[in-house]
Amino acid sequence: MYTIGIDLGTSAVKLLLMGEDGGILNIVSREYPLEFPRPGWSQQNPGDWWEAVRRGIPELLAGRDAGQVRGIGAGGQMHGLVALDSGGQVIRPAILWNDGRTWKQVEYLNETVGRDNLSRYTANIAFAGFTAPKLLWMRENEPELFARIDKIMLPKDYINYRLTGVHCTDYSDASGMLLLDVEHRRWSREMLDICGIREEQLPRLYESWETVGTVKPDIASALGLPENVAVCAGAGDNAAAAVGCGVVGDGCCNISLGTSGTVFITSGAFGVDRHNALHSFDHADGGYHLMGCILSAASCNRWWQEGILGVSDFQGEEAAIRPEKLGKNGVYYLPYLMGERSPHNDPAAQGAFVGLRMDTSRADMTQAVLEGVAFAIRDCVEIARGQGVEIRSSRICGGGAKSSLWRLILSSVLGIPLELPQTEQGPSYGAAMLAAVACGAWPDIKSCARQLTRVKQVTQPDAALTEAYELRYRMWRKLYPALKPLYREMDGGEQSIR
Repeated sequence: MYTIGIDLGTSAVKLLLMGEDGGILNIVSREYPLEFPRPGWSQQNPGDWWEAVRRGIPELLAGRDAGQVRGIGAGGQMHGLVALDSGGQVIRPAILWNDGRTWKQVEYLNETVGRDNLSRYTANIAFAGFTAPKLLWMRENEPELFARIDKIMLPKDYINYRLTGVHCTDYSDASGMLLLDVEHRRWSREMLDICGIREEQLPRLYESWETVGTVKPDIASALGLPENVAVCAGAGDNAAAAVGCGVVGDGCCNISLGTSGTVFITSGAFGVDRHNALHSFDHADGGYHLMGCILSAASCNRWWQEGILGVSDFQGEEAAIRPEKLGKNGVYYLPYLMGERSPHNDPAAQGAFVGLRMDTSRADMTQAVLEGVAFAIRDCVEIARGQGVEIRSSRICGGGAKSSLWRLILSSVLGIPLELPQTEQGPSYGAAMLAAVACGAWPDIKSCARQLTRVKQVTQPDAALTEAYELRYRMWRKLYPALKPLYREMDGGEQSIR
């Protein structure tokens, strides 16, 4: 038996073929464009996602017995607004998770509707990336298009819709829309009224491992799949990554260093951070989780090395960082290239290097980027610790986790061991695992994770570095409050055209 895991990312889709024993048989990746029509705006054409999947699956199955495929699961970028008309056609480009155009709507929700009310309705407050503010923005700025909306869905749900014709989502992904009553796992009537939408426009809710339908015959034929391939509801990318890393059940943690950076803390019981600086979401294992998200993580390193330095040899740039400079760098970096979500909830925030001198080297600045992202991840961890959550260790995944230097820096900044899973495919592997449970290969997600996930390497914090980074973190965290008034002033002219 084979299952296919789909990771619908921001820059590319990754397709993974998993065997019944959990072995990875093949991986295919296909990129698609990302549009930035205005500063702070981010959107994509859902048709590009489908085209990448449509072309990628036959490539994934090349040389294999496609008749053994029994299930498909998808994990995907969260929060994106995909709107279809009554004919099933996409109305406008999807507004993505890292889009900051909704600052005005976020302010209305948090200040006029009120944070306490939002937390009571959904367990969360409004952030610029969430789906509900996007609906309000569309209603106010594109009323004719808003009036045509028949179906509202999230990015990975559009892939499931194209595969099965079923309008569906799962609880973990729906948690990030600011439309779901997370505690009771149902759509919030209050939020639907606020956004001016009807429940029938929203997808039917499923647990992540539940089968929502089968691949349509014409699609199966075009993709080279057998008939009756089951498609499960799937999960938001961070929940899928947590499953793929074995972070299921109560009291586990996963840190992702992908395009964005996340701290994902599982719980068997519902709970809310009293300041709502962390998100309170449903997990793909049927439980709950707290999550902190920084909008730019590994993307900061890519921006710095490819966009600014014009190089693609990331390891070569890191090799120039001298071990004795760790914890002693004079340069600080704020990783707010797309604004920031956790814990600041500030779409006006911007990236910055602070502490440049005549003797500052290229390696100093590269090191500052790695350290700045680590400090921002710690910001999220400190919120959880302030709530009494004890994090003794964490799994780690994402492209940035491939760097042994970055793992050492992050481990020392946090003061905890970081466990690198044997399988580093995160969301795509977790999605394939969810599909396997849907097909009956395992009775539940926890037993599947226990059988299939292993740790291949542990990075221990360096005690001397932890002490040095404690002092640097205290200085670093003073920079955002100092710059925040300037961010607002610098962003004032731009807000007037958004």
